[in-house]
Amino acid sequence: MPATSNPDETPWYLSYDVSYDNESDSGNYSYPEGLFCDGESEYFKSIFCPCVYSLVFVLGVVGNGLVVVIMGYHGRIRTMTDKYRLHLSAADLLFVLTLPFWSIDAGHNWYFGDAMCKIVHIIYTVNLYSSVLILAFISLDRYYAVVHATNSAGPRKLLADRLVYVGVWLPAILLTVPDIVFTKTMNLNDRVVCERIYPEDSYQTWMIAFRIQDIAVGFVLPGLVILICYCIIISRLSHSTGLQKRKAVKITIILIITFFFCWLPYYIVISIDTVMLMKGSDYSCEVEQVVTTSMAITEAIAFFHCCLNPILYAFVGVNFKSYTRRVFSHSDSRNCSSLKKLKGRDKRGAHPSVSTESESSSLQSSC
Repeated sequence: MPATSNPDETPWYLSYDVSYDNESDSGNYSYPEGLFCDGESEYFKSIFCPCVYSLVFVLGVVGNGLVVVIMGYHGRIRTMTDKYRLHLSAADLLFVLTLPFWSIDAGHNWYFGDAMCKIVHIIYTVNLYSSVLILAFISLDRYYAVVHATNSAGPRKLLADRLVYVGVWLPAILLTVPDIVFTKTMNLNDRVVCERIYPEDSYQTWMIAFRIQDIAVGFVLPGLVILICYCIIISRLSHSTGLQKRKAVKITIILIITFFFCWLPYYIVISIDTVMLMKGSDYSCEVEQVVTTSMAITEAIAFFHCCLNPILYAFVGVNFKSYTRRVFSHSDSRNCSSLKKLKGRDKRGAHPSVSTESESSSLQSSC
């Protein structure tokens, strides 16, 4: 969502000059002459955002797609931790699938129509909120597993089987209501954009309200849950001895640092921009460009968190490593079986070629 929590929100100082074509529902908006600073920040975003979004898309699809495939390959999910991994990777995967649309939009234009604009916004919002809320649920699950280990099975099962839908997916879906109501395409200075268009007479009020909602639900509340749970976990583990306990403390610290490193800068900039919006004063071009550019950069850092999630929450786990080994070992065993059949046919028929023999020997040695 190019540079805000709500995709491409129109600047609050937009002066509406709206007209509608006979063949389109898209409004034509124009700005008073001289209102804008020069377009350096927009030019920067048109180059920077597509590059970053493309990189996040590739890394996110590979990492989260691998988790989903491996977990799905095993069919029955064995542990509550596995369930959270699958929820998180599914949310991150759906999130990164929207990035090619925003990449094209930032670099060129919105070519996908009004209906697709609304759909992409909804998918983006659901999975942006759900991924952060799932991280909070993971921290709660680990809190119960470590601090209340003797009687944690019931609460952990309740969290993983039922409350995750009420506490994660239901709020994430409800938070798409503004996208359903306000999102549309519009013609803006000879360019079609896809964004939320609030009522003219209450534009600033709507935008401030949704910004505060984004900051509270998207960062403050889940961030507090994550910080409190992991700090208690560290406190409990710090009194324990042993290599595994020290390793668990290190991993927990890495999880906290990574989360806040990725998301805190973005929400600091969003908060600054919201305060500027609430004051309603005119700011210099330099200040506006710094805020806009900082928003794009910190947003890119935040988006990289979905690429790190598979590493932090899946690939470091012992169970997931064993799942991965089983998948590839099963694949190798099938290759070995087919090669043995091929070798048997070769003995009965023509002599194998040199390349076939070399391939067979190399694969058989790995079986």
